[in-house]
Amino acid sequence: MQKDSKIYVAGHNGLVGNAICRKLKSDNHNNLITRSRNELDLCDPIAVDSFFKQQQPEYVFLAAAVVGGIHANDTQPVKFLRDNLLIQTNVIEAAYRNGVKKLAFLGSTCIYPRDCPQPIKEEYLLTGPLEETNQWYAIAKISGIKLCQAYRKEYGFNAISLMPTNLYGPNDNFDLIGSHVLPALIRKFHEGKIENKEAVEIWGSGKPYREFFYIDDMAEACCFLMQTYDDESIVNIGTGQDVSIKELAELIKGIVGYGGDIVFDSSKPDGTLKKCCDVSKLNNLGWKNKTTLQEGIKSTYDWYLNNLPFNVTSP
Repeated sequence: MQKDSKIYVAGHNGLVGNAICRKLKSDNHNNLITRSRNELDLCDPIAVDSFFKQQQPEYVFLAAAVVGGIHANDTQPVKFLRDNLLIQTNVIEAAYRNGVKKLAFLGSTCIYPRDCPQPIKEEYLLTGPLEETNQWYAIAKISGIKLCQAYRKEYGFNAISLMPTNLYGPNDNFDLIGSHVLPALIRKFHEGKIENKEAVEIWGSGKPYREFFYIDDMAEACCFLMQTYDDESIVNIGTGQDVSIKELAELIKGIVGYGGDIVFDSSKPDGTLKKCCDVSKLNNLGWKNKTTLQEGIKSTYDWYLNNLPFNVTSP
């Protein structure tokens, strides 16, 4: 990408797309194209193709997706499967048809089998059953990977597929029903502190391990790979380090300053018990993460305090 290259970031209002836009702008890529969901329905193939014909982007970051935590995935399977299939199919097809030079497809490490060996290597894809609680989203993302590979194989279209681990950071979704675990915990502990609650309840046993990746590091990795990587095989992007949900809760509790107890509701699902990625491929390509988990949570909590309308400022 050159500084004046025309770059379309699909999903620029979301956690991933917003961070990619920030990174591109900080690197003086100012010829960015964005459209909100109200301006362009990515589930509409005619509208998407018309947009590409009119705008003629040279590079595309496909970060638009329907996302959410265990509850949202488990209760809205049609939305997570159908809408994500439509979004990625329409954007990839329109990008190819309208001469895009390169497309980066953003997937997720939930594509990997539920019980695959740890740390998770890229070659473990499709070697076993998926975790049932997020299978709909995972199947859609696997289809996106295969679609990128198919367009490369049949038409020579330069599409790469990047698999971030659990993301968090500024501009995250803090809704307690649809959010992922880290932002949900930030909100729960903050509200517990403000309301002087004796205890905060957390879904699951606290025993599962997860890898958490700060969103600005993710954006930097994506831009690095857009510039340097040109192969059909997927790339894990993350830290290569994990932490238990119990340890995460204790860390967030301390950063927020909540003084009550933590109660785990073991009747709620845990999801996959351990999920940490092997990021040696990314490291060997020349990129490593910079932000520690504590630094990232502190930055995310500061953003939460300053940006969300339903917040009550800490005393």
